[in-house]
Amino acid sequence: MKVILIAILITLFSTTGALSQKPTAWRGGTNGNYPDKGLLKAWPQNGPDILWVAEGLGDGHSSPVFANGKIFVSTMIDTTGFIIILDLKGKELKRYPYGTEFFESYPGARSTPVIVGDWLYIYSGLGTIYAFDAEKGTLRWQRNMTKEADGENIKWGVTETLVVDGDKIYCTPGGKKFNIVALNRLDGTFVWNSPGVGDLSAYCTPQLIDLGNKKILVTMMANHIVGVDASTGKTLWSHEQPNQWSVHANTPIYANEMIFCTSGYGQGTVALSLSPDGNSVSKAWFNPKFDSRMGGAVYIDGYLYSSGDKNREWRCLDAKTGAEKWASVEIGKGDIISADGLLFLYSEKGELALAEANPNAFKLLSQAKVEKGSAQHWAHPVINDGTLYVRHGNALIAYKIK
Repeated sequence: MKVILIAILITLFSTTGALSQKPTAWRGGTNGNYPDKGLLKAWPQNGPDILWVAEGLGDGHSSPVFANGKIFVSTMIDTTGFIIILDLKGKELKRYPYGTEFFESYPGARSTPVIVGDWLYIYSGLGTIYAFDAEKGTLRWQRNMTKEADGENIKWGVTETLVVDGDKIYCTPGGKKFNIVALNRLDGTFVWNSPGVGDLSAYCTPQLIDLGNKKILVTMMANHIVGVDASTGKTLWSHEQPNQWSVHANTPIYANEMIFCTSGYGQGTVALSLSPDGNSVSKAWFNPKFDSRMGGAVYIDGYLYSSGDKNREWRCLDAKTGAEKWASVEIGKGDIISADGLLFLYSEKGELALAEANPNAFKLLSQAKVEKGSAQHWAHPVINDGTLYVRHGNALIAYKIK
């Protein structure tokens, strides 16, 4: 009897642990940095060991999300968007549709799902927000932000990942009146709408900055960086940041009272000093060469790391001054995330690389090639529990990095 009781308790506690896992967030939720420690400092000659590959996932450029011991992936099959649920060994458990997806230029799901408790939220490339029971796939509500928020879809479709905080969802439909909005995540009703500065949306997932007594939502619209009070929607400040195609797909980074906004097509990065009350910004520096189009940047110990677009080198900048520390063309331009003092680089050529987060020199530690999958190498990798996950179109690949 005692043995049976112990077995039941072990099962209960292990199940509770899996179910209580905090869902992963877009780019780690911390400026592209993941909390994993004890990772390999070098990979085997042919790259990190592949634990498994899940294929047949459809078309998509989004990243996987981990919650409750499962993996959730948004995708498109034919022209319909789907959520696919996998177990931690890559076996498909369930899939359910959420509506028509963006099927024109570079077709496929763009937005990464967001999970809160048993809720899953997804923003389609055509501008509709869907709220589901995450595992059952039951639709709880939906809102077409293009129609209901006087928005206008943009050339390559909506790509931003929704920001959820408490009972609010934040997004940027880009309408004249409903430019930046907050919705009640439980029923989809509007909490507030902000006219912002009237720009169109610009592919950017906003950054929510918590100042203690105030939260500020910062995003890049077509021609401006905008900061709004997350409680009321009041526009607090804006800073001009145009580029050739009004594409600002990188989430702003916040560190040490500085906001770093990176745009491609040769525009570059601007650093804004945020006032203590959050009500104003001032330009600290600008570097036109640090111009990632959509691969993101990471902030580590006072330094910024990213690849270029027009300026194709990987670079490291001093975050205080914007001064360049080094530049390298050893790896093609692409995405960057970090963990455990390491940089994980995923180029648009399908190169997967490991480098030191070292401001003194670019130090490439290991390199591999992503062979599985389809279409563009654009999805941002994810690190979860010592495993590196790379989405390449119709495939998700799990690499052992610990």
